[in-house]
Amino acid sequence: MIRMQQYSGTLLAVCIVLMFTIQSCTQMDKKDNPVKGSNAPYAMVIHGGAGTLLKDKMTEQQKTDYIKALNAALDIGERILADGGTSLDAVENTIRYMEDSPLFNAGKGAVFTNAGTNEMDASIMIGSDLQAGAIGGVGRIKNPISGARAVLEHSEHVMMVGIGAETFAERQNVTLVDSSYFFTQRRWDSLQRIKNKETTELSESDDLDKKHGTVGAVALDKEGNIVAGTSTGGMTNKRYNRIGDSPIIGAGTYANNKTCGVSCTGHGEFFIRYAVAHDISSVMEYTGASVVEAGDLVINNKLKDIGATGGAIILDNKGNVAMPFNTSGMYRGYTKPGERVVKIFED
Repeated sequence: MIRMQQYSGTLLAVCIVLMFTIQSCTQMDKKDNPVKGSNAPYAMVIHGGAGTLLKDKMTEQQKTDYIKALNAALDIGERILADGGTSLDAVENTIRYMEDSPLFNAGKGAVFTNAGTNEMDASIMIGSDLQAGAIGGVGRIKNPISGARAVLEHSEHVMMVGIGAETFAERQNVTLVDSSYFFTQRRWDSLQRIKNKETTELSESDDLDKKHGTVGAVALDKEGNIVAGTSTGGMTNKRYNRIGDSPIIGAGTYANNKTCGVSCTGHGEFFIRYAVAHDISSVMEYTGASVVEAGDLVINNKLKDIGATGGAIILDNKGNVAMPFNTSGMYRGYTKPGERVVKIFED
């Protein structure tokens, strides 16, 4: 009995400390993390990578291009959701658009490895039954997110990699292309500067692209189902078939109708070690925290304290959105009936 009382007292103390921490997190600026309270019939939130550019390094034309691309991506998902389509279709098609844009480090805009090749990863997860599909280290799948969906829907597995993943995707009628499709001069030049260690020419964006380039989307449809997806070209100059957090369920992507959907972007090794996407969901499940509170606790406190940089987009089953990040910026936006926000930097 004494031991039980001691255990209960310890557990209560831990819970009090955790709730105090969460309450402290909520004192941060929430203008970027709206919580409306009322249920939204549908909602979508997207990101295009965190920390990629500093404000004083971005031209007005670049800013315009990114804002336009983010809005176009949201338009695709919103049309599907507003018409009663599924969150699975909304996430796949929205990410496909971002993969087709050379602006983002995914698909067409994928960065180069040390060997001068492209190795892409993607994952997608359904919150209703926790089914998921992922691919890693692929170089010929035009839209990796569609390859991940094929694994989800047409196999008994969760993840496939390399040539095997490409062979499977082709058999499922997923479009494959010649590797030359993924060449962009901007990404190639970035690789050369990094490889040559020309520090006088190495820009902030080159350095951050090594870790932070990703796209992601989370959607809630009219049936109340949440789906999350993430796609990336990985790290510039990576070697040895390195794979980051994006295709790893629970690290870069997670969805559960009971809590939320999450897509992450950042230094993948940290996001894997700390199972960041699942951790955000767990904070909500175990403490009753909101998406804002859970996101701030994990991204702006837990990760920041260990020097891990990046961000996440989070969407719950009521349409509440959070877009926390601890870098200088994150390409991001959300839409729900009568409301849309698209941003790059903190303000």
